[in-house]
Amino acid sequence: MTERAFLPCRISVLTVSDTRTPEDDRSGDTLVARLEAAGHVLADRAICPDDRVAIGEHLNRWCGEDGVDVVISTGGTGLTGRDVTVEAHRDVYEKEIDAFATMFTIVSVKKIGTSAVQSRACAGVAQGTYLFALPGSPSACRDAWDEILVHQLDYRHMPCNFVEIMPRLDEHLRRK
Repeated sequence: MTERAFLPCRISVLTVSDTRTPEDDRSGDTLVARLEAAGHVLADRAICPDDRVAIGEHLNRWCGEDGVDVVISTGGTGLTGRDVTVEAHRDVYEKEIDAFATMFTIVSVKKIGTSAVQSRACAGVAQGTYLFALPGSPSACRDAWDEILVHQLDYRHMPCNFVEIMPRLDEHLRRK
């Protein structure tokens, strides 16, 4: 069997927070360090307040750009009144990747036990772009990347991965 070559993804990182700045965005830093170490390209990075419309605008803009394959957001996936990232993501999704939430919960239970029930991490697809909403802690970002995303965003991962179906994500938008 022929070994597959690594195909780098162009990934944008969005930190959702009313308090974080570029100087203290540890979760965003964690994601950027990991995606670059894996060989992917940072397409863009931003910090956005906990505002459903503003989050949605970032997601839609990046989904519409040819230079972005994946968007990972961190923050705003909890249960408080300001946590609206999940709702913003779902406003944008064409399809939700339900099993991502399940996988993230399985990973989280091993690390934080029953506290994992407080996360609403989710994922979906829009305009041919993968979107992942992760909790705002650096440890949650590490867990999601190290246990799930590093594998699914690697074309060499078998038996299947997100990269190999990427060219077909928007086939319904193309003319026949």
